Amino acid sequence: MVRYVYAFSEGSRDQADLLGGKGANLCEMARLGLPVPPGFIVSTEACRAYLATGSEPDGLAGEIQEHLTALERAAGRRLGQPDDPLLVSVRSGARYSMPGMMETILDIGLNDDSVPGLAKSAGDERFAWDSYRRLVQMFGSTVMGVDGALFDKAMEGLKQDVGAKDDLGLGAVDLAGLVETYKELILRETGEAFPQSPAEQLHRAVLAVFESWNGERARLYRKREHIPDDLGTAVTVQTMVFGNLGPDSGSGVAFTRDPATGRPGVYGDYLANAQGEDVVAGIRNTVPLDELARIAPEAYEQLRGHMAALEAHYCDLCDIEFTIERGRLWMLQTRVGKRTAEAAFTIAAAVADEGLVTADEALTRVRGDQLARLMFPRFDASSAGDPLAHGIPASPGAAVGAAVFDSAEAVRRAAAGEKVVLVREETTPDDLPGMVAARAVLTSRGGKTSHAAVVARGMGTVCVCGAEEITVDPKGRCFTAGGTTVEEGTVISVDGSAGAVYLGEVPLVDSAVARYFETGERADALVDAVARAMEHADEVRRLGVRANADTPEDAARARRYGAEGIGLCRTEHMFLGERRRLVEAMILARTDEERDRALGALLPLQRQDFTGILGAMDGLPVTIRLLDPPLHEFLPDRTELAVRLAADEARGIPPSEHDAQLLEAVNRMHEENPMLGLRGVRLGLVAPGLVGMQVRAVAEAVVERRRAGGDPRAEIMVPLVDTVEELRLVREEVDRVLAGVSAESGMPLDCPVGTMIELPRAALTAGLIAEEAEFFSFGTNDLTQTTWGFSRDDVEAAFFSAYLDKGVFSVSPFETIDRQGVGRLVRIAAAEGRAARPGLQLGVCGEHGGDPESVHFFHAAGLDYVSCSPFRVPVARLEAGRAALTAE
Repeated sequence: MVRYVYAFSEGSRDQADLLGGKGANLCEMARLGLPVPPGFIVSTEACRAYLATGSEPDGLAGEIQEHLTALERAAGRRLGQPDDPLLVSVRSGARYSMPGMMETILDIGLNDDSVPGLAKSAGDERFAWDSYRRLVQMFGSTVMGVDGALFDKAMEGLKQDVGAKDDLGLGAVDLAGLVETYKELILRETGEAFPQSPAEQLHRAVLAVFESWNGERARLYRKREHIPDDLGTAVTVQTMVFGNLGPDSGSGVAFTRDPATGRPGVYGDYLANAQGEDVVAGIRNTVPLDELARIAPEAYEQLRGHMAALEAHYCDLCDIEFTIERGRLWMLQTRVGKRTAEAAFTIAAAVADEGLVTADEALTRVRGDQLARLMFPRFDASSAGDPLAHGIPASPGAAVGAAVFDSAEAVRRAAAGEKVVLVREETTPDDLPGMVAARAVLTSRGGKTSHAAVVARGMGTVCVCGAEEITVDPKGRCFTAGGTTVEEGTVISVDGSAGAVYLGEVPLVDSAVARYFETGERADALVDAVARAMEHADEVRRLGVRANADTPEDAARARRYGAEGIGLCRTEHMFLGERRRLVEAMILARTDEERDRALGALLPLQRQDFTGILGAMDGLPVTIRLLDPPLHEFLPDRTELAVRLAADEARGIPPSEHDAQLLEAVNRMHEENPMLGLRGVRLGLVAPGLVGMQVRAVAEAVVERRRAGGDPRAEIMVPLVDTVEELRLVREEVDRVLAGVSAESGMPLDCPVGTMIELPRAALTAGLIAEEAEFFSFGTNDLTQTTWGFSRDDVEAAFFSAYLDKGVFSVSPFETIDRQGVGRLVRIAAAEGRAARPGLQLGVCGEHGGDPESVHFFHAAGLDYVSCSPFRVPVARLEAGRAALTAE
């Protein structure tokens, strides 16, 4: 028979899955001999059974009664007995702390008959009626569903009537009248009376906790924090202790270290003559915890001792709730406290120094997302003011600049030394130069995986997407928000961490952590803690970390940030700007001579690109991907071109021969779905000379670097391979060009040739492809698109929010690897590729390479390295170290 209820003496902190975090920690404090009011826990199994069937499981009521009877026997009082009632509290307590769960219900067991008994036993009539009004209010709102604002309104009205500035100004008669007002309110709103039966109160409160698991707030919080929906919550039933018995009583919250900075000391708040919920609600001003040394010195010293014991036992920052009842200290709750990113690193280093944990354990207590937050500059919150608009926080950090509305203007102003923010309805690949030039990107459309978001995160650029409150007018060169029109050149401030946009310049606070990665300077204790975590992560990790970089500057930055090479150098980013006309010339070429002339003009430019990148990464591998995007991206927009020619014809102007040729080429190369069309290896097979030009540029760059005394380690990667035959054909040309340059230079060239695995068929035929590939790099962006059948730029705005709301997935598969689908393809390809070619090098170069959770998957899948944007390299290094320590 399944057991559902446990006494505090029967559990421990290791049973949080069964007893919930609150219940497990109460059991642990009881085991340590701390003063914990006795009680029992209804397990998460009972909640799951209730949610599955809609009714309480068989035997639960009997178990609760059995434990309640034991509680009554120990106390010498019965629940709600008229002369001296036993009262209990009911609290929710899931595995993880969840602010969205049901609020506490205090004083269960009180009714009209037992209030006089409570007043007599406590010797305080006001206290008894204050306790009763709390029960009626809490039960009415949390169990019976009455709008809590109605109770607040009644309380405020009473205080005004009697001239009381707060609840302490209400006497026993006032509170007794308020109880009657509350009961009438419940009857009016629900059609039923407040229950007088203590047993019914307890029963309904327990079921209300179960119901709250699927409340809107709880579901929203779980979705944001990626907490599984099937865990369920436990229910803690605990003997009441009272902080509202007068000035020698009170409640408080204590932290064993500062949760904001991690510094040791006494931190927290205390409120005299109050229950714990009053501290949280802020009904009166609290006093700092160290004031308790003056108010109740004996209780304060006991609390300090218990705090030290708990921190030593948990080896971590502890968050503690306590009540003092007429001078006697009671411990109501403890847990490992939540903390800021700064505090996380500081505390991890401190407890390691104090010998409470090992360096390995300290590393598992910090996370990559926390490190990322520490690396970005932030606004000075005290100077921010009210936001102009809100959007989706797509790429964290803070940036200030003049609003501009097209890429060219962004580039022009940035070249003149001006800081700019690129504002668009949405971005396209054509906006890349402007995005590179801008300090921040702001769009009125799109979400976390839109083009703007993905590219901005990859570059470490601040980005807010989907700011629907703003209307962008690119022709008028302005945007409007809330009646305010922002003209081009107006300075705005963009907070990519909070998703807020401000008018004017909000002062920035630099990140000392980012400076450390740039310069190695350990400016303070926080930076030193981060540095130590990084050093240990590098010592223990197996997974290598490379960077996605397309310029010598990005490559150099990546190396400073600890990258061990370049896992993806995207050559298409090298054909923008002035070089675009050379690509146009190649596309429009009618003869081999014209095509060769265009390619010949591109060759020295490509060689210069590769020479600079290989120099920046000297001695480390650089994986260079051959040209991937569709050729039409290098041609003008078809509609604009057709309109221009038609307008010339209407005005009697002879059509431009060049424009006519361009339109013919655009029409010829138009594709309904270009991302699944002529790109990648297909482009290399049908565009004569393109692969040869790029490979020659790589080979000549290697020769040039060697002659300069360098150690270039170029790798050539063929994109979008579907079948081994494609790779074999391209590789024949690659090998021929490498051999030719080797013969010309008299220098042997060893440039490994591999491929991207970014299509399901490639993953499923990896054993065959490995016959021709010396390495695989998983392009998880396209592998996710083609596995799910999603066009990333289209579906996110169309239905991703609905999918997240409905639980189709808990997080976008473009943010974190889909382990069941895409991840399985990665595992298949890795296994079959290495079976065919032992020692096959495996990496990942999609955006998932910098996602903390995905890094753990790639470690477990046996990959050799991940590659991500330079700014995400420290995050990936940290998570690779954590993955080595936490791998199952």
